[in-house]
Amino acid sequence: MERTARVLELLDDPQRTYRVIHVTGTNGKTSTSRIIESLVRAHGLRTGLFTSPHLERWTERIRIDGEPIADAAAAAAWDEIEPFVAIVDAELEAKGEEPLTFFELLTVLAFVAFADAPIDVLVLEVGMGGAWDSTNTADGDVAVFTPIDLDHADRLGETITEIATVKSGIIKDGARVVSARQSPEAEAVLRAVAAEKGAEIAFEGEGFALVEDKLAVGGQLITVKGLAGEYPEEYLPLYGRHQGANAALAIAAVESLIGDAAQAVPGEILTEGLAEATSPGRLQLLGIEPTVLVDAAHNPHGAAALAAALKESFDFDEWGLVLGVLGDKDAIGILRELGPIAAHVFATAPDSDRATDPDALADLVESAGLRVTVHPALADAADAAREWAAGSPRRAVAITGSVVLAGEAISLADDEDWKAGWRA
Repeated sequence: MERTARVLELLDDPQRTYRVIHVTGTNGKTSTSRIIESLVRAHGLRTGLFTSPHLERWTERIRIDGEPIADAAAAAAWDEIEPFVAIVDAELEAKGEEPLTFFELLTVLAFVAFADAPIDVLVLEVGMGGAWDSTNTADGDVAVFTPIDLDHADRLGETITEIATVKSGIIKDGARVVSARQSPEAEAVLRAVAAEKGAEIAFEGEGFALVEDKLAVGGQLITVKGLAGEYPEEYLPLYGRHQGANAALAIAAVESLIGDAAQAVPGEILTEGLAEATSPGRLQLLGIEPTVLVDAAHNPHGAAALAAALKESFDFDEWGLVLGVLGDKDAIGILRELGPIAAHVFATAPDSDRATDPDALADLVESAGLRVTVHPALADAADAAREWAAGSPRRAVAITGSVVLAGEAISLADDEDWKAGWRA
């Protein structure tokens, strides 16, 4: 954070020129951020959205009024920051430190691009953790916490308490805080830090709640009790109860941003904002006949949400999983959650130096008592899975285990040679 702050100081702190909703947690950060941004934009405000990682192209991470930053705008922002980056890199070199990282540079570039747009409100997803993350150079008017679980233990800590402590660092003095349901350990940390910072805090189930979710064509109808309003049977074009809970959290965040106290979101604005919400790579339908979905679930908590959503939202008897996992992820934990719904696993690997070898992954799948075949390339795995699913109208395919793999799957589905019978 300190390195990023130095560059921003030289640029006259562009991140202080707009209001900020700061989002952290373990799972659901990007979906929640995208729903928040859609709701804020429906108010007629000019929005910025910063998320990570990207699925296909890094400009996806920087969105202005719902669209990825234009190449020309990204280039202009780089030209603006480059001289100051050179100054800070020279200072770091003099101290024997490494130059600014990709994520540090991207954060600075995004803050400058948002100021140049200009925007009214930035919805800002942390890169990792919270307290020392580059994004924490911004002061969040509202701090948002999605469910906190074990992930990135090598950097964030080996217990929920340690991880929650790092993530609680985004709570600023006098801010408003909204949180999903948390474990007792995480909740205790968030309450303590909020009290220390003089920040108002509201938890799902206490201050707001997802009251009901019902399956609908292309998504679900959700009923939400907000901090300041009641919102019955609103359409959300996303699958899974966890996305309904993300929407409830997003509504609470937007209510917290408006006015001196939480205010209800007007009905027509809420309807528009939810209807326009998207979350690529999260239970995204890629194809029909057979049905093929992609979901970026890359840890046990995300895998559990995926397994529940496949059972709740889709009427299939057997699921084939095209599975690829990065080496620093808990593959055993992911398999533990997905195993009960997997009829056949097609082991593959994301296109990354950090990927788990498909044969090694297959060994883990076999040890879990599941049927598995090995396919080094995603295209081959997807072909085999589709052929398997075509054997019965009661079968479908989910591509999962990695954000990198999800991005590859989306690109594959866009390929001209794949469009026939692949895209919905």
